[in-house]
Amino acid sequence: MATAAPARLRNRARRNGDSASRFDRRLSEILEHATDVFCEKGYEGASMRDLSRASGMSLAGMYYYFESKERLLYLIQKHTFSTIVARLRKRLAEATDPEQRVRIFIRNHVEYFLANQKAMKVLSHEDDALKNGYGAEIAGIKREYYRICFSLVEDLVRAKGLKLAVSPRLAVLGLFGMMNWIYTWHNPRIDGNAEALSQELGEIFLRGILRARKHEHTRSARRPQSALQQRT
Repeated sequence: MATAAPARLRNRARRNGDSASRFDRRLSEILEHATDVFCEKGYEGASMRDLSRASGMSLAGMYYYFESKERLLYLIQKHTFSTIVARLRKRLAEATDPEQRVRIFIRNHVEYFLANQKAMKVLSHEDDALKNGYGAEIAGIKREYYRICFSLVEDLVRAKGLKLAVSPRLAVLGLFGMMNWIYTWHNPRIDGNAEALSQELGEIFLRGILRARKHEHTRSARRPQSALQQRT
C-alpha cells in the first residue's frame, strides 16, 4: 500500500506520545532531504544509503518505513501535486471572472515552482520513473490538474465569444511548457519575483489567445478582392 510509510511513522509518533504536527514535520523533513538527494544525484544515481545519510534515519529504519526509493519519490510527487491542486482550488473559490481565474492558475503554479525549485527539478526529470500503482496514482492527479486548466481556458473562450486560432488543448500545453521549466532559467534579479513573473507570463498567454480571433478578422478585412468580386 502506498500509505504504509506515513502510517508506520504516524503509529510510531503515537506510541511516543508525539503530536500529529510533529509527525508531519518529520515526514516533511525526510521528503525534503530525499528531494535534495534526488536533485543532486538523480533518481537512478541515488541509493537508499544516500537517502538514509541525508535524512539522519538509519538505513534499517529507512527500509522499514519507506521500503524503497521509489516510494520516497512517489511521496514527493504526491505531496507536491496535491499541495498545488489544493492551493489552487482554494484560490479559485474566491474568484468568478474567467480571465482572473486563469491568472490565478498561472500565479499559483509559478509561486509554488519558484519556492520549491529542487522538487520541481525532480518532478520534471523523473517524470516517468514511477511504475505500476505509484505511477498511475500520480498520473491521475496530473490529469486532474490539466483538466482544471483546460476548463479555465474553455470558460474564458466561451465568456469572450472567441474562436481560438489553435485548439484549447494546444494552448493549455503551451502554457505548461512556459511554466514548467522556469527553474532552468529564472534569475530573480532580472526576471523578478513570482508575482512579477506570473503577471508577465499571464500577459504572454492571455494576450496571445485573446487576440487570435481579432487578428483573423483583420487579415480577412484586408484581403484583396478577387477579379470576380471586383466585377460584381
